[in-house]
Amino acid sequence: MPKLMNSKTLIAATAVVALTGCATTDPYDPYSRSEPTGAAKGAGMGGLAGAAAGAALGSLSANAGRGALIGLVGGALVGAAVGDYMEQQRLDFERELADEIRRGDIRVRKLSDDRLIVGMTSATTFDVDSAQVKPGFYSTMDKIASIVNQYGKTQLAVAGFTDDTGSAEYNMKLSERRADAVRSRLMGDGVTPQRVSAYGYGKNNPIASNASEVGRSLNRRVEITIIPIVAS
Repeated sequence: MPKLMNSKTLIAATAVVALTGCATTDPYDPYSRSEPTGAAKGAGMGGLAGAAAGAALGSLSANAGRGALIGLVGGALVGAAVGDYMEQQRLDFERELADEIRRGDIRVRKLSDDRLIVGMTSATTFDVDSAQVKPGFYSTMDKIASIVNQYGKTQLAVAGFTDDTGSAEYNMKLSERRADAVRSRLMGDGVTPQRVSAYGYGKNNPIASNASEVGRSLNRRVEITIIPIVAS
C-alpha cells in the first residue's frame, strides 16, 4: 500500500471524484456555519473526500492487498453491521472530542455511504509552513488514534491540503509532508500501518475562496477519511 500519492494516482483519484461526486457531495461546507456559495460550494467536502478515499480504496482493491488487510483486521463488515459500526464510531468521536469540536479545532462528519471524515485545520495542527504536528495537538491525535484502534475494521486515508499561496510544486510537497506527519502520529499511537495511507493534494480541492486570509486558513487542512472494510 503506497504511503504518499504520486502524480498518476492523483490523476486517478481525480477521476474517482468525477465519477462519484453525485453520490458523495455534501450540501454544506463543514468548515463553515453557513451555506457555501460559488467555488466553495462547487468544491464540496464530499468530492475531496472521494478523492482521498478513492485512492485508498484503489490501493485496497488489489486481491492480495485486500485479502491480507481483511485477514489482519479479523474479517470484513457485512450488511447492516456496516452502518451500525460506523455510527457508533461517530458517536464515540463526538463524545471524546467534544471540547475540540466546540472550539472548532475538529470536524466530524458521517457521509451517506457510511464513511467518516475527521477534519482538522492547520491553525490548530501545524505552524505556518511547517509539517510538524504541534505538541499542543498531541492529546487530540491520541484521542483520535484511541478511537480508531477500537474500530479496527476500517481503512484510513489521510489527505493534506494547502491554500494557493506559493508554487504548486511546493504546496504539493508540503501537503504530502503534513499528511504523512498525521499518519506517522497515528501509527506512533498504535494504529496498524497497513490501515493508513497518506496523500497530498496541494492547493487542489479548496473548500473556500483563496481570495481572503479566512478562506486560505480554511483550505490549509488535513482530513482523515475513515472507510469501512466491507465484504465484496
